[in-house]
Amino acid sequence: MSNSIGHNLFQKSLIRPSGFEHRSKLDSSGIPANSLLQSASVSQGPQIRRSPISSSFYGKNLRVQKSKLAVGNRRPAIVTPRAVLAMDPASELLGKFSLDGNVELQVFVSNHTSVSTVQVHIQITYSSDSLLLHWGGIRDRKAKWVLPLRCPDGTKNYKNRALRSPFVKSGTSSYLKIEIDDPAIQALEFLILDEARNKWLKNKGDNFHVKLPARQKLIIPNISVPEELVQIQAYLRWERKGKQMYTPEQEKEEYEAARIELLEEVTKGISVEDLRARLTNKNDRYEIKEPAVSKTKSKIPDDLIQVQAYIRWEKAGKPNYSPEQQQREFEEAREELQKELERGVSLDDLRKKITKGEIQSKVSKQLEKKGYFSIERIQRKKRDLAQLVTKYAAKYAEEDVSVEPKLKALKAVELFAKEKEEQAGDAVLNKKIFKLHDGQLLVLVTKAAGKTKIYVATDFEEPVTLHWALSRKGREWLAPPLTVLPPGSVALSEAAETQLKSISSTELSYQVQSFEMEIEEDNIVGMPFVLLYDGKWIKNNGSDFYVEFSGEPKPFQKDAGDGRGTAKVLLDRIAELESEAQKSFMHRFNIAADLMEQAKDAGELGLAGVLVWMRFMATRQLIWNKNYNVKPREISKAQDRLTDLLQNIYTSHPQYRELLRMIISTVGRGGEGDVGQRIRDEILVIQRNNDCKGGMMEEWHQKLHNNTSPDDVVICQALIDHIKSDFDISVYWKTLNENGITKERLLSYDRAIHSEPNFRRDQKDGLLRDLGNYMRTLKAVHSGADLESAIANCMGYRAEGQGFMVGVQINPISGLPSGFPELLQYVLEHVEDKNVEALLEGLLEARQELRPLLFKSNNRLKDLLFLDIALDSTVRTAIERGYEELNDDGPEKIMYFITLVLENLALSSDDNEDFIYCLKGWNHALSMSKSKRNHWALYAKSVLDRTRLALASKAEWYQQVLQPSAEYLGSLLGVDQWAVNIFTEEIVRAGSAAALSMLLNRLDPVLRKTAHLGSWQVISPVEAAGYIVVVDELLTVQNLSYDRPTILVARRVSGEEEIPDGTVAVLTPDMPDVLSHVSVRARNSKVCFATCFDHNILDNLRANEGKLMNLKPTSADIVYSELKKGALADSSSNNLKEVGPSPIKLIRKKFSGRYAISSEEFTSEMVGAKSRNISHLKGKVPSWIGIPTSVALPFGVFEKVLSDGSNQQVAMNLKVLKKKLEQGEFSQLRKIRKTVLQLAAPPQLVQELKTKMKSSGMPWPGDEGEQRWEQAWMAIKKVWASKWNERAYLSTRKVKLDHDYLCMAVLVQEIINADYAFVIHTINPSSGDSSEIYAEVVKGLGETLVGAYPGRALSFICKKKDLNSPQVLGYPSKSSGLFIRRSIIFRSDSNGEDLEGYAGAGLYDSVPMDEEEKVVLDYSSDRLITDENFQKSILSNIARAGSAIEELYGSAQDIEGVIRDGKLYVVQTRPQM
Repeated sequence: MSNSIGHNLFQKSLIRPSGFEHRSKLDSSGIPANSLLQSASVSQGPQIRRSPISSSFYGKNLRVQKSKLAVGNRRPAIVTPRAVLAMDPASELLGKFSLDGNVELQVFVSNHTSVSTVQVHIQITYSSDSLLLHWGGIRDRKAKWVLPLRCPDGTKNYKNRALRSPFVKSGTSSYLKIEIDDPAIQALEFLILDEARNKWLKNKGDNFHVKLPARQKLIIPNISVPEELVQIQAYLRWERKGKQMYTPEQEKEEYEAARIELLEEVTKGISVEDLRARLTNKNDRYEIKEPAVSKTKSKIPDDLIQVQAYIRWEKAGKPNYSPEQQQREFEEAREELQKELERGVSLDDLRKKITKGEIQSKVSKQLEKKGYFSIERIQRKKRDLAQLVTKYAAKYAEEDVSVEPKLKALKAVELFAKEKEEQAGDAVLNKKIFKLHDGQLLVLVTKAAGKTKIYVATDFEEPVTLHWALSRKGREWLAPPLTVLPPGSVALSEAAETQLKSISSTELSYQVQSFEMEIEEDNIVGMPFVLLYDGKWIKNNGSDFYVEFSGEPKPFQKDAGDGRGTAKVLLDRIAELESEAQKSFMHRFNIAADLMEQAKDAGELGLAGVLVWMRFMATRQLIWNKNYNVKPREISKAQDRLTDLLQNIYTSHPQYRELLRMIISTVGRGGEGDVGQRIRDEILVIQRNNDCKGGMMEEWHQKLHNNTSPDDVVICQALIDHIKSDFDISVYWKTLNENGITKERLLSYDRAIHSEPNFRRDQKDGLLRDLGNYMRTLKAVHSGADLESAIANCMGYRAEGQGFMVGVQINPISGLPSGFPELLQYVLEHVEDKNVEALLEGLLEARQELRPLLFKSNNRLKDLLFLDIALDSTVRTAIERGYEELNDDGPEKIMYFITLVLENLALSSDDNEDFIYCLKGWNHALSMSKSKRNHWALYAKSVLDRTRLALASKAEWYQQVLQPSAEYLGSLLGVDQWAVNIFTEEIVRAGSAAALSMLLNRLDPVLRKTAHLGSWQVISPVEAAGYIVVVDELLTVQNLSYDRPTILVARRVSGEEEIPDGTVAVLTPDMPDVLSHVSVRARNSKVCFATCFDHNILDNLRANEGKLMNLKPTSADIVYSELKKGALADSSSNNLKEVGPSPIKLIRKKFSGRYAISSEEFTSEMVGAKSRNISHLKGKVPSWIGIPTSVALPFGVFEKVLSDGSNQQVAMNLKVLKKKLEQGEFSQLRKIRKTVLQLAAPPQLVQELKTKMKSSGMPWPGDEGEQRWEQAWMAIKKVWASKWNERAYLSTRKVKLDHDYLCMAVLVQEIINADYAFVIHTINPSSGDSSEIYAEVVKGLGETLVGAYPGRALSFICKKKDLNSPQVLGYPSKSSGLFIRRSIIFRSDSNGEDLEGYAGAGLYDSVPMDEEEKVVLDYSSDRLITDENFQKSILSNIARAGSAIEELYGSAQDIEGVIRDGKLYVVQTRPQM
């Protein structure tokens, strides 16, 4: 063991640590949580251990990292070396190089205990903290560098081409040692890089090349060592290499290297028993020895004692020592070295023995429970993920709550002001609106390009004259220069008079009288004026009106608007009370508590309003304290009151838990046991104990007594950092500035902080101790989401009072799960680990254990919530820290990290069902990958796409619920516009969603490459040339007509849109189905249509907006290039041809005299192609293909019903609306549809339909009651009304079809409650290959396949000559499926569908009698995904059905059908367009 420990220490360069770098981070509430400088209580409960080594452990020159509450097996952070042990004098010089600037480089080699290993020592007379060796090995004279696994500490892999190892700086030189244990490596090649200066040191412009001495290949006798010893040795190798993350191949290689090392020892004659004793330290591990006084006068250098003490501590497993134990350990190290000197060992030899770890050490008995080869990660419990699903999410309310009054319209003057402010942008100097007895008066001043503009406006109806002047000093009256007088003005001796002009705006619907004037003189400071109206002078409360021109331009503040989508009454009340809330945190929290009942009653939007308000506060957008002295305990009490109320609502209204968590995270915990009062008390104790009563400390003390705030946590941290950095004042300011505190902010406090800290060196230890304790008190009040304080408050602690100070006792929460304290201890011990995987597992296990308690009523629930929020926040920071850990890892590791972050996100979300099923999908993908199953990457890509859609849905929810409140309240409170604009974006970034998105972006190209998907899915492969136009949604431009060939780059495409005229291509990152409406439209219109999966390509296309580009698609890729202007004239893709009279004619259908017909009576005069085709299939397809029974309401029935006497008024209303529609008023379409739904059913229609349905064996809805018939009748009317949906109407206009001639039959079928629905194209629509069938399959009803439901269906192709071998092209990513009870569906069947040259299919609605149930889908348990045989059987049957129907019709077919209990049904077919 001693050898391996010695080697481990040498790998650390045998340095004397002197300092540790740290970072200050902000937790979710905006409060800094410094992981290295956490406070500790004066006295605490047994659950929480102390830091392992104090700053005195290694003397004054050593600072060992402090933990949050405890340190277990944690490595120090960043160590600044001061000295390096001398090199072995037996070393041999391999090379000596003279470089520019008198720099000398020497390379030595020395023997290792292993015959196959050499030690290479590199020394350079060049001193830099950023010196790196850029190196690799040469094997078998090949030029490519080999990258050995055994590397010095801190080595990083550089793009898998080289290793980069840091030198150890010592004085004016730098050193590095490398061990090469691969006998096949014959030489080393390297360069040296000074990273900070970006300076390369080379050997005369080339690499340094050093040949290594030949090593013996180890001859292993026919012996073996026990596997458990190999495991221990492998662990020790892993530990001394910094606990790196290995690939499976590297793990295997490391394991075998450990075996060889042990076999080498055996070949030297060491017995297996001795080997076991050495590895496990059984002989000398547990003896306790009291510190002894040195028996000789030999002086041992302190640095050697420090190194030996460090070896003992590391060898003992880095335990948590008390200060007394620390001192005793230091003396033990001294005694061990003293014994060596007494044996005659010289100091030089002693140094070498330490290097080799040959000093025998004895460690404390307390460690006997520590297993040296225990895996340092918790064992996660297996859980049913479905048990984590929560479905009680509150739904977004579109309408304002009923208790709110009607919204007040802006007045004319306000509309005028809004228009002028928008024009001025950020140039508004001053704005005032005066309320006069008959109206309003506006004065607006703007300044841009050195010119000042003044607007005066009023809504008076009678003429108004402005009597005005200008001022060079306050309020004086000076006659304005003639050059600035507006037209029609009259110059007077000391003033001017101008009659206001009447202006109006039809767009904004206002009429005002206004005055406008522009001046360029900078010495004009204001304008006094009065008004003359109806023969009377109007003044400002008896004085002249006066407007100032001075000041800085203010950013344009967006108008508050009408408050739509918010709890407006509540937000207005908050705005009224803000001036009171600004007095102190006590006032703000008490006001919030008073408003919580109103917020709860307003529901989701009410709580969203409180969250927005609290978030504006936490991000310092609102004033924290204004001229009010408040005691910390009063703030703490107010926090307690507010968090108690939030806790109660959390229990009683589970549907709002996510919003409540977010509110709680912005509010400090408050304090039990009068923690708040300790803020005042302890600062006095710190000043008294450390003799620092003046200067900055006194100013801070006064600020704390006046009004403490979360800024005090940052100030305390800055002081600690300043002291730790050896009183570097720049470090103090760095910590403040990084956390949003500037010098100006310090000066803005009611009790300003003017001074910088100025401490003496003898105050250092006491200040660090006391400020560390003080940090705990500050965080207890201000930072409930801080992990350490959150754990302490749940586990319990005591802090004794001193003198006048109050004491604090927090009792542990009862009922915590068994082993939970140990789990939290594990988290604290690993919270700063570089390799974060085990930490993430621990954090999530803690959240899972905590979760059941969060659903129960508990008077300490808020403490549990603060703990859960802190654990959640730590997951996010750990992921960000561990992101680089994935640089050299394969897809499995990234997928595993995705599961961890997704689990964390699900645990924080109310409506988490989609996240949970995504998580199950990732687990299935990992299982497929590990078992090397085909299509694992293809399946993982579908889960990735679904996860992205779930994140987008989450972001949209935030946008809908929070952003309107942010905009309305932000405007009322004068919050900076940039803070309002990014409000929702910052909420999303603060959560796990942002980290998850980063991981998905990293994995996506890997999966696409593995699954051979490329960067594009080409849906319609048409070559095109046009000008790029970037749009957000295709839906918003579908009715436009472009006057030149246009390539649309659209962020959103749902699948149901029309393609605008003039469009030659649509490119999108969205994923509409290949057989969706828009996809069919694109192919029929010969428009290029494709999905791009590479955001870099899309960004490049967007950057070329306005440029002329050419697109050349293949079936799997698109090549694009810029064209010169004029090249378009020769392009075949210009489809902007004049549309003449439509060659397609519709024939008006007449009523046949029958209201209902059976399928045997379907003819072209009675019904459309949809009905006729389904009738044609009956009896002609194979028996295993089911055809549903059908009847129909034929053409002309709608017109007949409309003409019925009972519907006379409806007919008249429709006539008026249609006339307006013909005049271009498209808004009438919605009114027409609504009017159609008012039709009454003639009794004869009811009777005939009942007879036909019953005689055909279909159930009659009326048999279940009159209400069921009314449901059926409403569904029929909705089908008829869909003739006037926007998409269908505009589509017929585009091809110049006479919309009046469009007739609608209604096909009536019994719904088959499908397990799966499918659509078949018997010729592959993407490639045009007639030899293969293309099909898409969804779970549930087919509406999710043809409608606007995000995500992709399962897609596959099948060769017609081999229908039993379907090939899956993509797995499903749709999150929703539609399911329905046994019911009837009424399908549109118009005479405008399936016309040659015009595809009208899909334009009109099919309406089920009953509403479908929308179900979130879990594909991980779906046999179509998990059972390969079942999948093959279903997909083959679909392909066979397509082939049979194509053969029956003799042409390519577009077929829809369903699967129920393994049985296949075809519900309609039409010619493939």
